[in-house]
Amino acid sequence: MIGTVYEEVAAPAFLRGVVRCVWRSASEGAKRIVPDGCVDLVVGGGQAFVAGPDTGAWSSVTEPGVVLSGVRFVPGRAAAVLGVAADELRDRRVPLDELWGRRSAERLVEGAWSPVSAVAERVAEPPPVDPAVAELIARLEAGVARVGEATRTMFTQPGSEEPDMARADVRPAELAARAAELAASPPELTAAQAEDPPPSTAVSDRQLRRRFTQAVGYGPATYLRISRFQRAVALAPRLSGLAALAAAAGYADQAHLSRDCRALTGLTPRLFFP
Repeated sequence: MIGTVYEEVAAPAFLRGVVRCVWRSASEGAKRIVPDGCVDLVVGGGQAFVAGPDTGAWSSVTEPGVVLSGVRFVPGRAAAVLGVAADELRDRRVPLDELWGRRSAERLVEGAWSPVSAVAERVAEPPPVDPAVAELIARLEAGVARVGEATRTMFTQPGSEEPDMARADVRPAELAARAAELAASPPELTAAQAEDPPPSTAVSDRQLRRRFTQAVGYGPATYLRISRFQRAVALAPRLSGLAALAAAAGYADQAHLSRDCRALTGLTPRLFFP
């Protein structure tokens, strides 16, 4: 009996910043896939398809002996490579021939291309990064409690009342310091509050949210929820007890973790976390 085998390795150097990892998977029966904020290019079993960013769990079913392989794109980077806005792929598995044409899909299925070489064919050089979207992703992944706190001060020039959404000179050290400050914010707002920007920045905030949604696949509040849950998944093997896990991952309390776990996986935390 095969059970489940999953392996991943870092992306090749020339694709780093675009591809998060390269992976292969083999399993018998259904495998539960939970949201991770990413888009994947998947090949195997006579198919080549794109798995869009998910908002809930789904089951991947493969025949015995079938091995799937793929690349997982860095959040916010798949759209430029695939040629379609990420929100058009949300909660969908799209045959690759609908995006890249039949010949490209056939080359992958036939083994003439690997997922890595297919992406390399499409990316002569990494597509430009949207600096505003990239900074917001970094802030959300750093553990901020609220979307509003992450967006309110973004890209504001000294003496300016409006955020400069085109600024691209953000230094990593500066970003890390600001993200750490934001991580110490008070407990998170409700979903409704998080989605409603302050009136003074509403226009620029709407522009950022639109660009974020097109690049990532959903809005910042959903991405924050998913990235926080993935932080809990990563921490779970090293922590004992759901209360400790909730606190370490940035949840307001254990009940908050339980709600998100049910929403994102369809299971209670006691069933999902071993």
